[in-house]
Amino acid sequence: MPLLLGTDQDHKVTGIAIETDNKNVKAEEFKEAILSCKHKFSKGMSLRIEWKKIQSQEVSFVYYNGEFTGDLKDRAEMLNTGIRIRNVTRKDSGTYRCEISAKSEEGQRLGEATITLTVLVPPTTPICVVPNSAMTGTVVELSCKEAEGSPPSEYQWYKNGVALLEKTGTGSARTANITYTMNKKSGTLIFNTVSKNDTGEYFCVASNGIGLPQKCSMKRMQVDDLNVSGIIAAVVIVALVMALCGLGVLYAQKKGYFTKESSSQKSNSQSTSEKDFKHTKSFVI
Repeated sequence: MPLLLGTDQDHKVTGIAIETDNKNVKAEEFKEAILSCKHKFSKGMSLRIEWKKIQSQEVSFVYYNGEFTGDLKDRAEMLNTGIRIRNVTRKDSGTYRCEISAKSEEGQRLGEATITLTVLVPPTTPICVVPNSAMTGTVVELSCKEAEGSPPSEYQWYKNGVALLEKTGTGSARTANITYTMNKKSGTLIFNTVSKNDTGEYFCVASNGIGLPQKCSMKRMQVDDLNVSGIIAAVVIVALVMALCGLGVLYAQKKGYFTKESSSQKSNSQSTSEKDFKHTKSFVI
């Protein structure tokens, strides 16, 4: 599609027609990508060709003054006015702009074409977080994530080797007997009220249409009922121990063990005082 410059929406310069075979180029990682940029100038005209990469608000040169720059210096070559990039990596993804200027009888003329390059990267093995155990009726969240895939991966959870259905809609539109919510974009699997039936072996698969899907190792989640009887028994035992301690203290007080101990300490104190007094008296004499 020809891209015409020189309109109010562009750069307000004397425009020329620049064509590109593909405005959205996609290439698998470590393969090659071709960014085309074509013009209809006469062969005898003097052309100035520049390629730039646009990232956020920054613009950097890719091809300038007849040679490639930066990381593409040893990996790219010109195809007429287009470029071929060999061994592309995810860092090469971005927006590129081809700019061609030429001198004519009417003066300086300029045209440009913008091309988006997306480097496709297969997913890596995702990291899955699955709790080993849970109590019935509680909220439990399982997570699955990998950060290398381009485009971003989607995630599918499996229980005991069977793919879980995605819960969508509300009311009668929801699939019956589903006690969880699975988000394929974020990779989360949430049980709002987990039950014993949710006990099983879980794993997750990440895929983005590039390369082979990747899965995490299988992990078991055991869901058990809250042991109410055990908790009551523990509370009763603690109460009995505290009661026995209290009775022991009362019994000791009735027998006078604490009184005898106090008297003994008082006697020892008086004895010590008398000895000190006698010693002082003897010294004075």
